[in-house]
Amino acid sequence: MKTALVTAIGSFSADIVIKNLKKNGIRVIGCDIYPSEWIADAGNTDAFFQVPYATEEPRYVERLLSICDQEQVDAIIILTDVEADVWNRHREELKAHSITLCLSEEETMLLCRDKRKMSSFLSQKRLGNPIETVDLLEADIDTISYPAVVKPYNGRSSQGLHYISSLEEMKSFLTFQEAGDFVVQPYYKGSIITVDVVRQEETGECAVICRKELLRTGNGAGTSVLVFTNKNLEAMCREIAEAIHINGCVNFEFIEGEDGIYRMLECNPRFSGGVEFSCLAGYDCVSNHIKCFTGEKIEPFHGITDMYIARKYEEYITKILGKEGERE
Repeated sequence: MKTALVTAIGSFSADIVIKNLKKNGIRVIGCDIYPSEWIADAGNTDAFFQVPYATEEPRYVERLLSICDQEQVDAIIILTDVEADVWNRHREELKAHSITLCLSEEETMLLCRDKRKMSSFLSQKRLGNPIETVDLLEADIDTISYPAVVKPYNGRSSQGLHYISSLEEMKSFLTFQEAGDFVVQPYYKGSIITVDVVRQEETGECAVICRKELLRTGNGAGTSVLVFTNKNLEAMCREIAEAIHINGCVNFEFIEGEDGIYRMLECNPRFSGGVEFSCLAGYDCVSNHIKCFTGEKIEPFHGITDMYIARKYEEYITKILGKEGERE
């Protein structure tokens, strides 16, 4: 792999993805919906392009394919769920341009991006103690337990998530929301556990790095975490990753209830916002993710060092303007 296009480089995972790709001698093309002067990591790429929203699917796909042709891109690395959904539908276009899509196979992606299907699949396989997930339209709101959690079946980054405390509140919610795209889950009090999983489908080799999120942003990204070792949870994640045919780096989310039981919430089939935590703890998720798509064997997993890690924000000057606001 000589050149990779990395999408959404304003996202949390972009910094370590760009750094580790370049460490491997890979030329990095970055893109984002915002201009370069708004994106700190734009200056760390070999070339940057502002692109349409992925929700403007035809324009977005056409623009990225044009960039890939212009920059002779070999592979595309997706950092957000909505873009993963788009490229999962446009695999043939990438193949026609000789571009490797660094995501798991189509059926795996469809399963991971549907909370209803994933919960049902894991329940049937008796894996992961999945949170019970029911279509909101099919739920009997008079008998479900409150508080309850309502969210889009294919949601991302806690967008659209609501905590419903009572039947009256649920009725009010249904008055203002289209229920067809929502699922309802029981509310469990506890800690959010994020697990970075790197698995190579061809060899079955699998690395699992667990962390407890101590402080999080509003959209669910950990800012202070405890990276820890738990052999039982790691074994559970390996079983799930094998069952759903994960290839590359993904992240599983669990809630550790007050009863000490880990219950799986979802699989995000791309880098987690906190993947750098796992890299710092001792396993290079980025480099090994790439190996899953280049035919190289990923590094064996020999465990990590348990540690606390905190993230900070840092300021960068991205562009200097002239005295009267004219751009230089």
